Amino acid sequence: MKPVLIMGGSGQAGAATASTLRQWHPTLPLTIAGRDLDRAQRVADKLGGATAATIDLRRSDLSLPADHDHSAVVAAVWDSCLHGLRHAQNRGLPYLSISNGLTDIAPEVIAGGQRAGAAPILLASHWYAGLVVLAAQDFAKAFGRLDTIQVSAVLDELDSGGPAALEDVQRLLTVTSAGLVRRDGVFTWVSGPDAQAEVVSVDGTVLPGQSIPTLDLPSLAIATGAPNVRFDFAVGESASRRRGEAASTEVRIDLEGADLTGAPLRTSRYLIHPEGQRPLTGLGIALGVERLLGLRGGAVTPGIHTPEALIDPGYAVERMLEIGATFVDAPAHR
Repeated sequence: MKPVLIMGGSGQAGAATASTLRQWHPTLPLTIAGRDLDRAQRVADKLGGATAATIDLRRSDLSLPADHDHSAVVAAVWDSCLHGLRHAQNRGLPYLSISNGLTDIAPEVIAGGQRAGAAPILLASHWYAGLVVLAAQDFAKAFGRLDTIQVSAVLDELDSGGPAALEDVQRLLTVTSAGLVRRDGVFTWVSGPDAQAEVVSVDGTVLPGQSIPTLDLPSLAIATGAPNVRFDFAVGESASRRRGEAASTEVRIDLEGADLTGAPLRTSRYLIHPEGQRPLTGLGIALGVERLLGLRGGAVTPGIHTPEALIDPGYAVERMLEIGATFVDAPAHR
């Protein structure tokens, strides 16, 4: 097989993705591409079976040699000019991206729609590249009907990622201060007090937060049919750091509806990883790459896809547990 091109492969998300793929598929060749060749080479050398390359996302040829062939293109960094996507489409290669928020995803969608038959495109700009959606779907198996999904995420200030991730956060926050919710089946923009929220950490500490326009919201709403969905987000000290430990990442997932017999049912769980967001984001991307390459499941057809359309939720949860994630029951009432 030709190597997987990981743009931003020497960054936190890209390097975590490469490491996960190497563990699962030791013979899968990888190309670690970044602005700093020495840094990319160090990542490649540590992995083994990988090459390093310099990449320039502002150039239509990505600054790659003409004879570079790949099996897939992963944008583990913002594909600002969509040259990575064009590179994949021109060669019929699967493409995955993680850095476009709900408010700036339109160019990617239009590019995919204009050439729908060119290549499979996995839009994975979700929390942890889709893992929160997949975890919620797995929890939802106990429900016959879902009425409400409430997701609350805490990002520790010390776990905001590298320079590229910080640039992404700043870019997304300047686009809009409004949030998106689904209320009684209607997707609705909220701002001001309606967008504000209290996010409860796993130790009970309440952090000020707000609704954010993330791809998780429409993915959850449409995949489950829940008429009421909200995703809130807070930046602050994580519960582990308040205990004097390293920064962790935590997401609370509340589901409310009826069980398979029609009786009322509510579940509340935290998804936690003691090492922060990096291993989970890398896992989410790796699951997408594995699926796009046909290393698990059948061939993926050209067109636009989302993580929940391609990846089995139960399998994703198994993989989360393997890398040290835990699921903790939360109090039934917020």
